[in-house]
Amino acid sequence: MSTLDLFGDSPEPSSRHNAQQQALSVSEQIRQLRDQLHHHGHLYYTLDAPEIPDAEYDRLFKQLQALELAHPELLTADSPTQRVGAAVLEAFATVRHRVPMLSIRTETDTESSGAQAFDARVRRELGRGDSDPAIDYVAELKFDGLAMSLRYENGVLVQAATRGDGESGEDVTTNIRTIGQIPLRLKVAHQRPIPPVLEVRGEVYMRRDDFEALNERQRAKIAAGAKGEKTFVNPRNAAAGAVRQLDSGIAAERPLSFFAYGLGDVTPVSEGGPQFTSHYEMQQAFKSWGFPVADQIQCVQGAAGLVEFHQSIAQTRDRLPFDIDGVVYKVNDLALQAQLGFVTREPRWAVAHKFPAQEELTTVLAIDVQVGRTGKLTPVAKLAPVFVGGVTVTNATLHNEDEARRKDVRVGDTVIVRRAGDVIPEVVSVLLDKRVDSAPVFTMPSHCPVCGSDAVREEGEADHRCSGGLFCSAQRKQAILHFAQRRAVEVEGLGEKLVDQMVDSGVVKTLPDVYRLGFVGLAQLDRMADKSAQNIVAALEASKATTLPRFLFGLGIRHVGEATAKELARHFGSLDRIMDAAEEDLLQVNDVGPVVARSLRTFFDQAHNREVVAQLRACGVHWPEGEPAAQAVQPLAGQTFVLTGTLPTLSRDQAKALLEAQGAKVAGSVSKKTSYVVAGTEAGSKLDKARELGVPVLDEDGLQQLLQQLLAPVTDPALNTTESTK
Repeated sequence: MSTLDLFGDSPEPSSRHNAQQQALSVSEQIRQLRDQLHHHGHLYYTLDAPEIPDAEYDRLFKQLQALELAHPELLTADSPTQRVGAAVLEAFATVRHRVPMLSIRTETDTESSGAQAFDARVRRELGRGDSDPAIDYVAELKFDGLAMSLRYENGVLVQAATRGDGESGEDVTTNIRTIGQIPLRLKVAHQRPIPPVLEVRGEVYMRRDDFEALNERQRAKIAAGAKGEKTFVNPRNAAAGAVRQLDSGIAAERPLSFFAYGLGDVTPVSEGGPQFTSHYEMQQAFKSWGFPVADQIQCVQGAAGLVEFHQSIAQTRDRLPFDIDGVVYKVNDLALQAQLGFVTREPRWAVAHKFPAQEELTTVLAIDVQVGRTGKLTPVAKLAPVFVGGVTVTNATLHNEDEARRKDVRVGDTVIVRRAGDVIPEVVSVLLDKRVDSAPVFTMPSHCPVCGSDAVREEGEADHRCSGGLFCSAQRKQAILHFAQRRAVEVEGLGEKLVDQMVDSGVVKTLPDVYRLGFVGLAQLDRMADKSAQNIVAALEASKATTLPRFLFGLGIRHVGEATAKELARHFGSLDRIMDAAEEDLLQVNDVGPVVARSLRTFFDQAHNREVVAQLRACGVHWPEGEPAAQAVQPLAGQTFVLTGTLPTLSRDQAKALLEAQGAKVAGSVSKKTSYVVAGTEAGSKLDKARELGVPVLDEDGLQQLLQQLLAPVTDPALNTTESTK
């Protein structure tokens, strides 16, 4: 029903009756829109199974907003429009918890004995002997977030409060309304009537991907000069800060999530409240009412079940999309929970079993710079040994100069170090109040610490790189593998394992050493049979006869791919001319811009690299050289082709070579700038993209005709295209 229908011009017996009908119609439309938005919001935020596109949800949302704006008397607290924030608060009101939010005991023994000790205590308190049946437990995740109590009256969220001191917390209802996973109105479950009063306890947290995206936005704001902005140390701090924003508009911009796991105040059974017999049953009721409950929750039996759960979660912990710092065990039977009761302010029927800490404090002893196999320079903090994430950590990455400067890490600083599973340890932040003196700010070296070549940081990039690619020992393996690959000089059989063995044994120290090794040197390597050694020697000999584009590409010069190497070879005709060309001369080459020209000049300005090229030539690597062809006219210069699918007679490489020989650029993806797409059988998304953008599509016959007609403009309407052209 449209708004126009609601306010139609059909006459009514009286204006009063007409107004009543109008109000009822608007009210019903608002109710229907809210029901739809609650339904689709639950599917999207809680079940991650949307049924409609975002645009349709936004359309419904805007329609509801417009009706509520026109009829403010019909606005209710449970409307989906109330998630978007409200007026800025001056302070949070205090909420006294009707049922205290008690903490649970923490088992500090991170090994399996912690689970066994808890089971032994429970059995002892219940008077269970060794011959008695195992106790049923619910095993849950211990989320690293902010505990929250949500109060519903007649199924509508009326209040959200933090734990505080357990007796009283802060009223953060306005901010909690912005969290999509938290229902503003509970779902009606056929077998689970909604109690008049229901307080659900759970955890507000931030997913790791949402946290990274948030920090990316913060860094962009800082780079743009925004005042008062900062990045966040970890997801928990970011979540807690969002919940405690006095401006709920800011809170709404922070991506928060929620898991339900416990019960607070609730209508008694005698007055229509729920009658649960187990903790697990209670959590299933939460799910039926629309709350998100973690999928990892399990019912287990006895100490053995607890130990198995602890070990299983420890192994998968780092693959979870959110942070946890342990697991929680709870006696499943609610009658047994009541029997066990409490000690001081902790329940006897539950315990938190922690994992090894993932963040610890330590001191920076030095900052070294390591060189990776691709030439990337990475600053690494040398740390006073600290046990974190289950291992002793002595090094932590600082990523690059910008990150080291942003975090302002200096020698002597006390820092927070984080390690999660197999992730390389990193410095999270510096405790500035513990800085003893004004140590110098870290700066990247101007030369590679391994080979002494220039360390270059290209414009627009964060990383510094060693420019001595052929000479630098840190890049030796990568340089050999790149040079020997099929698209370069192609040394058949020279793979990663053999290169590792050559370099690690010390018989190969530079790229030319591979050609000097010979049969005897190869045969001495472990697990190298005579026949295999002979094959490698033959492959090395065959690779000496190559082409200038292949050799140039094989040198591994940054930004110089196959197409650029071909353009350089065509333009200059010889390697010596390329090596001696000034930047302005290089810029005359098709497909060479300032970044590529600078990269070429930097590479060949290193005496080490020139020496390696000379030694390769001395080893017999050769190619035909010719005269410069800069003035040659290439009919397809400036045009971009994309190949997709399988052509009837031409291989992908053959079609590419034919096009590049006429000056065309062959790209890997389709865009508005693509001139043609050449499609064979089983063409996929690239063909779909071409149709979407209206890019002309050729089959193999059409390509051959185009290549034959290059000397004349392509205006023949009979050109064999499989799609209409622009």
